[in-house]
Amino acid sequence: MAYVTKKFFQKELKKTFKVLMDELGISIHEAQKIVDRKRVFVDGVLLEEKSGEIEGSIEVVVFQPNPVGLEPVFETEDFAVFEKPSGLLVHPRKREEIQTLNDDIKFLFGKDANAVHRIDKGTSGLVVVSKDKKSEVELKQLFEDKKVYKEYIALVDGKVSKPIDIEEKLIVDLPSSKIRIKVHVDKNGKDSLTRVEPIEYDRKNDVTLIKAIPKTGRQHQIRAHLFHVEHFIIGDTLYGLDEDLAEEYLDGVMSLERSYELTRARRLLLHASRIVFRYKSVEYDIISKIDIKKEFYENCQF
Repeated sequence: MAYVTKKFFQKELKKTFKVLMDELGISIHEAQKIVDRKRVFVDGVLLEEKSGEIEGSIEVVVFQPNPVGLEPVFETEDFAVFEKPSGLLVHPRKREEIQTLNDDIKFLFGKDANAVHRIDKGTSGLVVVSKDKKSEVELKQLFEDKKVYKEYIALVDGKVSKPIDIEEKLIVDLPSSKIRIKVHVDKNGKDSLTRVEPIEYDRKNDVTLIKAIPKTGRQHQIRAHLFHVEHFIIGDTLYGLDEDLAEEYLDGVMSLERSYELTRARRLLLHASRIVFRYKSVEYDIISKIDIKKEFYENCQF
């Protein structure tokens, strides 16, 4: 479970931050964040005033790692790289009682370790993790400055016979869409560019194994761009289905068997396969060791 409630009794009035620091063994900055995120209750009532004093029965919701059992596939003194399985979130959403990659990160490297970028829950593959706050800032800056090269492998519908540069603006939460999280090609969106290169065409099943290189880092960029050029990713329940069916899946109404039948796969067939960046004068070129084509086909209906 990602979050647990710690309970204790404070006998006399004392500064909120001091109580949290003493009871939880944390810094004042961490104590401030816990209060700001509305995770402190006094006698059953949510604490709103963070600079005051508290006493009585105190409950604090804190993150406690419950690791899945993942180990990094690459590691240095400052950072590590994990191969995230499909179906696993990088970070927990709000206070969901589920395991995430964050559990393994904190369990192995401590509370200051953190993923410096994200990939979708359904996407598998490489995720870079900082081990401390200083390396987190430096590594995140590389991503923000677009100094990180990434490659993905996907199995898509139809035949991709030659390289394609998909340069279409993308927007989230289009008013005409029923699904707020879905990304759409729209003239009012942000500039986005994805390079798509065919690897192998499967004539029998009319699908193509492709390499996708996002030149920009928009949400769902590869999925939305491939859908736009009518080569949606096999197993994509958001872009591979019409919106009514996608809504059924997101609402939990659609069975896994039905989604498998409609999208032809048990998972999203998209994998973060390579990541390249320069950090502290060292060039790192990290490549996934998973036989992703084999895994894709093991999860397909065909």
